[in-house]
Amino acid sequence: MRKEFQDILAAVESGREATLTRTVGEATYVRRFLPPERLILLGGGHVSLALYEAARRVDFAVTVVDDRPAFASYTRFPEAREVICDSFENALPRLNVGAGDFVCVLTRGHKDDVTCVRYLLQGNEPRYLGMIGSRRRVKGLFDMLMEEGYDAERIGRVHAPIGLSIGAVTPAEIAVSICAELIAARHAQPAVEGLLPQQNTDLDALRFLMDDSRPAALLLVLSTKGSTPVKGGALMGTDRLGNNAGTIGGGCGENEAILAARRLMGTGRSQVVTVDMTNDVAAMEGMVCGGTMDVLIEDLPVNKE
Repeated sequence: MRKEFQDILAAVESGREATLTRTVGEATYVRRFLPPERLILLGGGHVSLALYEAARRVDFAVTVVDDRPAFASYTRFPEAREVICDSFENALPRLNVGAGDFVCVLTRGHKDDVTCVRYLLQGNEPRYLGMIGSRRRVKGLFDMLMEEGYDAERIGRVHAPIGLSIGAVTPAEIAVSICAELIAARHAQPAVEGLLPQQNTDLDALRFLMDDSRPAALLLVLSTKGSTPVKGGALMGTDRLGNNAGTIGGGCGENEAILAARRLMGTGRSQVVTVDMTNDVAAMEGMVCGGTMDVLIEDLPVNKE
């Protein structure tokens, strides 16, 4: 196994952050691999079920809490990290909500909403806290909490009514609006020089890259300009047989980089190629983006034992 990628995979699977560092010329690039953020759904109703399904597809690790056995079960949420069937009063202390958590209050009634929000405003502030409800209902709850002495600034950071305003009506549409807001909160952080912006973890790509039984190459986007399908930090692996894992955006641009990677395999070298999506060929091929990407291509060693 290629130990570097094996170590990254082991760290992420155990809930720890890992990094991949590459120096190109005088520049050093750091690619972070973050374990899935915990998304806590307080309430297991119809909106929660739709949100669970959407959030899993964008790499959130979902925990569900509900006091109704029919709504808090692994039959209903089969891929959840944890499902807790208990009262909210009992379950909330067990969750140990921290600064990296995302929490959605989606209970079936005003009483449980108040219980959850009161508790969450007293402890560690999660990275995201949202509550479902109409504007009138939300305002009434917030006014009551401020009268009780809760911090107005902290209350003001609660996303309520929850989700982006897209006119959502059905549970599935509401879930999409909430998931979009979760993604926005996930990426709301200042840029750090040398730290590549794309930090998601593709477990299949890591497993592909750590397999040293065949010639393969790493493709890592170092920088982008203009409109591109991915950001710096997007990565993938490819081999001579046409097997790929991960993506640097798909389409003609990705294919161009893959062909360069196959020419490099077995040489023990690395190179940076610029994928140009602004030229006439790109336009004729129907590529919707109009920028450039600098992609590091690195031949990966093979186990010769």
